[in-house]
Amino acid sequence: MTGWRLLLTRPADESAALSDLLAEQGIFSSSLPLLDIAPIPASDTMRQVMQELDRYSAVIVVSKPAARIALELLDRFCSSAPRVQWFSVGAATAQILADHGLDVSFPAQGDDSEALLELASLREAIAGPDPRVLILRGEGGRELLAERLRERGASVEYLELYRRELPHYLPAALPRQIEAERLNGLVVSSGQGFEHLHQLAADAWPRLAQLPLFVPSPRVAELARAAGALTVVDCRGASAAALLTALREHPVPVL
Repeated sequence: MTGWRLLLTRPADESAALSDLLAEQGIFSSSLPLLDIAPIPASDTMRQVMQELDRYSAVIVVSKPAARIALELLDRFCSSAPRVQWFSVGAATAQILADHGLDVSFPAQGDDSEALLELASLREAIAGPDPRVLILRGEGGRELLAERLRERGASVEYLELYRRELPHYLPAALPRQIEAERLNGLVVSSGQGFEHLHQLAADAWPRLAQLPLFVPSPRVAELARAAGALTVVDCRGASAAALLTALREHPVPVL
């Protein structure tokens, strides 16, 4: 795996942590954050939802930023954590909730929507009459969860807690960094991250589209392929472990 030279595009703090883990495996990486997390100002709707979480059969937290902001709102608006079943898409998000004293369930294998939907405890949570599910997320985001949960008879609501913004970069910053660092692989952690990558690449996209692109889910893989990416690797999760597994299974390209 040591032949890989990867571009990381997560928010700066997450890219730094991932870079350290990759370095331990002898993998070079360079960071160009393509997502800034901007919390949406707290509103009366947020306060009401947080104070009435016990109305829901399940609360699903889809990302680490959603977990952190939700906990801030709980501390602000609730004297004690409401009695509700918490779920997360991945282990890292679950750990943030667990560190706050919440009992949270997450898939032992895989950290994507598909794995969560197979979780027995989630199936049980929505097995009763008129199940209601709340999904805590950023603006936009994954729709598969809601679609599948509605197919199973649950009513689904969203509470959007943050926006994902593209940091400002000079024109050609992305292709110049890839060329200067001799990078041979691109990593994105979300659909929005890929859209920002595509947008920032601009006229250089046809060339960058030839590099292997590591994505966290089939949904993002579909977006990338539709945009012309030639080699898309679905890691089936956004965790470091999922990325490392995909890197082991995929040959280093000869450029």
